[in-house]
Amino acid sequence: MPVAEHVLAHAAERPSRLAVRGPGGELTYAQLADRVKGAARHLAETGAGPGTTAAIGLADPVELLVAVLAADLAGATPLVGEHTWDRARWAAVTGPLTAATGSLSAVTGPLAAVTGPSATVPAGEPAPHATRPADRRTPAAPPVAVLIDAPLPYAAGPDVPRRAQPGDLAWACFSSGSTGRPRAIVRTRASWTDSYPHLNALTGIGPDDVVLIPGPLVSSLYAFAALHTLATGATALLPGRWPGGALADHLAEATVVHLVPHRLPDVLERPGALRVAVVGGAALAPGARQAAEKAGVRVVAYYGATELSFVAADTDGSGLRPFPEVEIEVRGDGPLGEVWVRSPWLAEGYLGEAAGPLRRDGDGWVSVGDVAEPYHKEGGLRVRGRGDGAIQTGGATVVPEDVEEVLRKVPGVADAVVVGTPHPSLESVVTAVIESPFGEPPARALLEEAARAALDWAQRPRRWYAMSGLPRTPTGKPARAQVAARLADGDPAIRRLV
Repeated sequence: MPVAEHVLAHAAERPSRLAVRGPGGELTYAQLADRVKGAARHLAETGAGPGTTAAIGLADPVELLVAVLAADLAGATPLVGEHTWDRARWAAVTGPLTAATGSLSAVTGPLAAVTGPSATVPAGEPAPHATRPADRRTPAAPPVAVLIDAPLPYAAGPDVPRRAQPGDLAWACFSSGSTGRPRAIVRTRASWTDSYPHLNALTGIGPDDVVLIPGPLVSSLYAFAALHTLATGATALLPGRWPGGALADHLAEATVVHLVPHRLPDVLERPGALRVAVVGGAALAPGARQAAEKAGVRVVAYYGATELSFVAADTDGSGLRPFPEVEIEVRGDGPLGEVWVRSPWLAEGYLGEAAGPLRRDGDGWVSVGDVAEPYHKEGGLRVRGRGDGAIQTGGATVVPEDVEEVLRKVPGVADAVVVGTPHPSLESVVTAVIESPFGEPPARALLEEAARAALDWAQRPRRWYAMSGLPRTPTGKPARAQVAARLADGDPAIRRLV
């Protein structure tokens, strides 16, 4: 069932219930339903529908969500991008794009079809499918792309005919990972919407909640949160980005928040009406759950990826357990193996010819290269990061997240990124970049003392740097590849600690 149809149902049952509030205004469910129906009519009248990808770049989060739901109702596949992208940037993702603006005066231009995994599986694993797996539906005809870069008009008229199916390629979203290079990932309707009841059961989110979504909807983490909120019938607070000084005002009425771990301490300072924090995108910092309990906030942490959706969740601090209907394997014989997943929540593949880490075997299992400790069903899943971020140094393999977890405990460290930098004989050396936005970073001697106390010899950073603010991806993760590139370029904003 399209999320837009959920909105229409809520509008019939609770028309005056506030649906969305953003920087530019708010809409009740009745108002949102009217806007979405009118905009969907406009899309349908101009040719957008099944087989169409709607590339949406709007600054206002409420207008953006109206366009997303209108595309959903019309049967098109919404793809949210940055409102600052020009047509050339969009075309680099979608292929040739000649459909116009929010007026949609024309709908033309072939869009490269969805492709399956482009990488090969490790030695000894079955070969992946070259394109989309045989058990997954292939579009009958090449889709077209339309660009929506202005608020959609909405006009009265008959309802848009709807013939939605769970297997429709109904959602597309971007993943930048820690590299900052976005790729578009396409998924079926059911692979998102059928997980909503499970998330409600794990978090207790219901139609009477007010949900703060404090980030850009170009992030799949925040886009999923917004759509789930509206499908549930709750109220979505959409500041469009981190609200900064307005955070306390939002928390005075929000009962739920979706966010990334490094934002949790800000929320806990003045939790207001908050009762649940749904945290994803990275591992929780040590002590974060205990701090939340003291503030009266329940934390539901989860692990997943844009390609995989939910994989595991920790609702009580006992560790990550498989999300409902998910199977997990950690493959490998060493202290760390590669995480493989089989579930109904998996994406179909990448848009166009984009390369990405998604790989499949012949039995429906999928991996994006994350590594974890050996996993047994009776124990929790301990994810150690993305395998392709591992540092090879002097014959040893170092997982950056293990080092970062230790460094974040040092007083004065707001966050940390660990990368490998070239070394003539060791291949790479472990290099730490400390974020210290409010003053001088800790002394190098203090950092080295913490590293000696908690890390093996090979894991300890040999080079130390500091900067006031780490570059981040749209989801809030430190952009590891950007940090490495800026180090290599000698960026003067990154100061060597001696």
